Amino acid sequence: MSDTGLEIAASEGRREWMAVLAKAEASEVSAAWERLEKPAYTLLRSPEPGLVLVRGRMGGLGDPFNLGEMTVTRSAVRLTTGETGLSYVAGRNRKHAEIAAVLDAMLQSEAHHDLVRAEVIAPLEIAQAARRQVAARKAAATRVDFFTLVRDREPSK
Repeated sequence: MSDTGLEIAASEGRREWMAVLAKAEASEVSAAWERLEKPAYTLLRSPEPGLVLVRGRMGGLGDPFNLGEMTVTRSAVRLTTGETGLSYVAGRNRKHAEIAAVLDAMLQSEAHHDLVRAEVIAPLEIAQAARRQVAARKAAATRVDFFTLVRDREPSK
């Protein structure tokens, strides 16, 4: 595989784990963090909340429109081994953003990747899948099926 192919594969993996960290509950991330051996790191950007504009599309395909603003917290760190981690998480939880940035950096490190993937990312993915299933079951319980009954009748004479 070419260097570009490896970079694309690495960026896909990073996109996936960053999405898991961003969508996780802050308490889940903190609990997973407590179970790990903490690496030494430096804050490049201390966690800071801000706003992002959320855009939507009618039916998913139509023209984009501005839906509203959402609070996010971002952070950036560098491990003493050189890896740089970034995070953007919904809400104002500064600790969640900092931990997610450190975990992103650890996942880029060969020394920490497998452990963090197994001990943090995999359990968070399972918890998120379970929440999605619960939400889907709740939505399915309120589903209404509309159908039209077609009857064949002979024309009256």
